[in-house]
Amino acid sequence: MLSHSQTSYINDTNIASLPPPKAGEVLVKIIAVSLHDTYPLGCKDNVVPGSDMAGEIIAVGSDVDGFKKGDRVCANFALDHVFGDVNEKIKNTGLGAPIDGVLTEYKSFPAYVRFHSAMRCAALTAYNALMGPVPLKAGDIVLVQGTGGVSIFALQFAKASDATVIATSSSDEKLKIAKELGADYLINYKQVPEWEKEVLKITDGRGVDHVVEVGGGGTLMKSLTAVRYAGWVHVIGFVAGAGDVSNVPRVAASKAAVIRGILIGSRDQFKSMNRLITAQKLKPIVDKVFTFEQAKEAYAYLESQKHVGKVVIKVAKD
Repeated sequence: MLSHSQTSYINDTNIASLPPPKAGEVLVKIIAVSLHDTYPLGCKDNVVPGSDMAGEIIAVGSDVDGFKKGDRVCANFALDHVFGDVNEKIKNTGLGAPIDGVLTEYKSFPAYVRFHSAMRCAALTAYNALMGPVPLKAGDIVLVQGTGGVSIFALQFAKASDATVIATSSSDEKLKIAKELGADYLINYKQVPEWEKEVLKITDGRGVDHVVEVGGGGTLMKSLTAVRYAGWVHVIGFVAGAGDVSNVPRVAASKAAVIRGILIGSRDQFKSMNRLITAQKLKPIVDKVFTFEQAKEAYAYLESQKHVGKVVIKVAKD
């Protein structure tokens, strides 16, 4: 069995034997893996990266109900996050960080983990943001930053909920794709560096109801400016790097705005999201597919931020 290990991005390919599933486990042949940027969870040494996979069960251990050989499946990011809020124990079951992930040919999973037949970590992150404590509703205005996997899914969920979407990107070509997916307003932040003012102009000074914040410190103050009073800023990524956040507490308090960190989502949210995806016939946007041997190139492409939607590694040869 081949797997990749990681210290920064992909560094090594490892060969290991293929053990049978233990009691209460299923053994999954990994078909494909979708890539995501690094989350601040802390990784064990030489961790197998990857948290988002599609695969097929090839063996079932004893004491397993509800699964059979041949089922097409994927796993939730935090294996123990069944419902409710995240805690330290749940966080430490995150695939590809505290425990080995899915960029491997085969992997055993505990059978209490509910599966579904697609790679949907990015989708679940977006769903958790928009359908969390104060769910998105028709007529709301959503600001999505960039055109990565989470932002594209957020755009799709928002439009499926009859919300208005403002999309930002550094590329007119990427914004064209966002428009094709239903974005109502487009802002090229290279051409309009003070994009938060443009958002306020579009919303007649009110601001948006939800911000899908993937920039981190480099854009957080702009997001707080762009959100309405008592609106929500969902912190998901950190692609914009560091920035001056010294005024964040003051501005958040003065607007009664909520800054909420998103750590993927629970199994219950996963099931609800899948019902929405099925009902609305939503399909993930896949930018580029790499082979298992091209894992380093795949991570480099992800890091370049040239993609729209998901970057995928096809693991299985057949």
